Amino acid sequence: MKKRKFYVVWEGFAPGIYDSWDECLRQVKGYPGAKYRSYSSQTEATMAFRGDTDSEMYALRTIASGMPVEAVAEPASKSGKDNVMFGGQYLAKPAAGLAVDAACAGNPGVMEYRGVDLATGKEVFHFGPVKDGTNNIGEFLALVHALALCKQKGWGTVVIYTDSRTAMSWVRNGKAKTTLRQGPDNSDWYGMISRAENWLAANLKRNTVKKWQTEVWGEVPADFGRK
Repeated sequence: MKKRKFYVVWEGFAPGIYDSWDECLRQVKGYPGAKYRSYSSQTEATMAFRGDTDSEMYALRTIASGMPVEAVAEPASKSGKDNVMFGGQYLAKPAAGLAVDAACAGNPGVMEYRGVDLATGKEVFHFGPVKDGTNNIGEFLALVHALALCKQKGWGTVVIYTDSRTAMSWVRNGKAKTTLRQGPDNSDWYGMISRAENWLAANLKRNTVKKWQTEVWGEVPADFGRK
């Protein structure tokens, strides 16, 4: 029986603890200066990554759900007003970057999405509202819009934040796995989905995308406030 291993990624597209080599490889392949290592036990991996059992269990629960583990933030000092204790670590609320989010009234329903500059709180882009969309599609298009904008503007170091694991998965796989069909109410914008997929296929080098930790920092700043 093959012995189970755990993989720690300190420097990569999404630092964290992984229980499969394939997932680990996705985070380090093509990442300049990637730092990673395998461990024979869960405890060793946790101690190497953060030295915190709660953080490890969070990572493993995420893996078990079929989603990757994203870095939430760099450990910060205890003095900042936006620093929050989570999983035994002080995590700083990001002060810079680009946040994206979507809203949809119904499923399908009226959809829109936008991007917000974390440093200033100003809206950077806004699409919609349009008819016959879904929230997942909006989150996906918002993320690709942000990635394309960063490339166009030369903002290669800007980190993009989203609260949607589904959108991150779709972007990572280069495919919007939606069951929504094109119809008379969405024909004017539906082609954006395939254009976004084509952009992802043609632009493999992209900005870092991280999960906005809503349970720690509150709603993502691009949220439309309609929950």
